Amino acid sequence: MPLPPLDDEPDGERLQKVLARAGIGSRRVCEELIADGKVTVNGVAAVLGRRVDPEADRIEVDGVPLSVREGLVYYLLNKPAAVVTTASDPEGRRTVVELVPDEPRVYPVGRLDYETEGLLILTNDGDLTHRLTHPSFGVEKEYLAEVTGTPSRGVLRMLREGVELDDGPTAPAKASLQPPNHLTLTIHEGRNRQVRRMCDAVGHPVVRLVRTRIGPIVDRTLKPGEWRDLTPAEVRALETQVAGAAKASERAERKAAGAARHAADEE
Repeated sequence: MPLPPLDDEPDGERLQKVLARAGIGSRRVCEELIADGKVTVNGVAAVLGRRVDPEADRIEVDGVPLSVREGLVYYLLNKPAAVVTTASDPEGRRTVVELVPDEPRVYPVGRLDYETEGLLILTNDGDLTHRLTHPSFGVEKEYLAEVTGTPSRGVLRMLREGVELDDGPTAPAKASLQPPNHLTLTIHEGRNRQVRRMCDAVGHPVVRLVRTRIGPIVDRTLKPGEWRDLTPAEVRALETQVAGAAKASERAERKAAGAARHAADEE
């Protein structure tokens, strides 16, 4: 009986194929990135011909983690008012997951309250969801708020410097006025009903609130209740921004730790 042929090919997919499928570029471009040492697998610089397991291996391009598992989807929804940002609701109200395809099962990234409208990402990528919602990564969210009255320069200054809430002061926000009563607010925290509470605290309650940007993601053509797939470039932009924020946070922590050690040495 003849022996079976030797299997000299290791398990897994070729790395450049995985990178191309994730939207990094053509296979030729991906091969060049690997050859230039810009791609790592599990912390080790990859070489041409490397095979990977997208379900298990950690792949980074220029230091940015890449979501490469098969079956991952990323939806951008323009949430209308009177919709709950949960997968299910015991009160029987309409939920955001009912506005996107049933399969594969996805979950909202963060929350918009019941009456708040605007951009919301839904995905089955748990790793990216964690990075986008964790406070230490500080992904910016921009809102357009119609408020009562006309906020003064002093009110804008208060919003920019931080507002005292019942759960502590907010981080400084970016704030600008579109007269007479529309505020553009950009925050990077994720507290419950934060923008509404900030506006209440400065004496200008919200009449209508719309989220207009999540990190680098903007879409002014998407109508309320409509959704679309994020492009590979948009997913990559999110991953890049999160990675940059994480590195900045690490640098700040190292600087603070160094300052603490220096102060201790001088005592």
